[in-house]
Amino acid sequence: MLIIGLTGSIATGKSTVSSILSSPPYSLPIIDADILARKVVEPGTVGYKAIVDYFHSTTPDLLLDDTSNPSPHGKPLNRPALGRRVFGDSEERKRDRQVLNRIVHPAVRWEVYKSLIFHYLRGQWAVVLDVPLLFESGMDLICGTVIVVGVHDPAIQMSRLRARDAHLTAEDAENRVRSQGDVSTKAAQAEFRGTSTARGVVVWNDADRTELEAAVKQAMSHIEGSSPRWWAWTLLLAPPLGVGVAAWNLMVNFATQKGWEKKRREEKSKL
Repeated sequence: MLIIGLTGSIATGKSTVSSILSSPPYSLPIIDADILARKVVEPGTVGYKAIVDYFHSTTPDLLLDDTSNPSPHGKPLNRPALGRRVFGDSEERKRDRQVLNRIVHPAVRWEVYKSLIFHYLRGQWAVVLDVPLLFESGMDLICGTVIVVGVHDPAIQMSRLRARDAHLTAEDAENRVRSQGDVSTKAAQAEFRGTSTARGVVVWNDADRTELEAAVKQAMSHIEGSSPRWWAWTLLLAPPLGVGVAAWNLMVNFATQKGWEKKRREEKSKL
């Protein structure tokens, strides 16, 4: 089974691409890390308790009064309030964001692995792993290919974000964009994985949905050509071969990741 990592920065159109890939003619299953991240911090979970224990004293509006659908396990998290607490460039916010990531990421990884096993056993040709911080979390290591959705003009990104989330101030929007990293860097990292072999693909979303759909169609044609459906069935019917290919893919991705890190260090040393 081909694992297609889907990433980008906030408001670049990643969710739209995910929607396109989940619909005909692709009809691919989507493992959405954002949905799983909400699941693992619902009232009553270990993640919820850890967040409340750490953040409640410094974030008075962390919890919502949900009188319409109260939970016996506690009040739901006020996600915008938590976002204001962790998004930003100050050392305090960076530290708090790291704490939040250490709480959420391990639980999300476990849910991802369970979902991957489920779809593999169902004989899926491919599955889309939708993770905003795919490279940053290291989950690109398990992906056969990575699609980065980007925009060339940051102003388009900011405009889309504020149109989508009207409650955000200009500062809030800028902090959220910065927290997910420069999308041009993610695009370069995808290209470093190998565009000719479809291990890394960039889909630019600077125009309308029609052009985006055409770009996705072109990307998927390239990916399917490099990893045809019959190959997925071969790996499913021959588990030892599947394990070997998965191990080889992991080694290739690890070596590629180290090569990228070396390239970035050399570029920084020249500045």
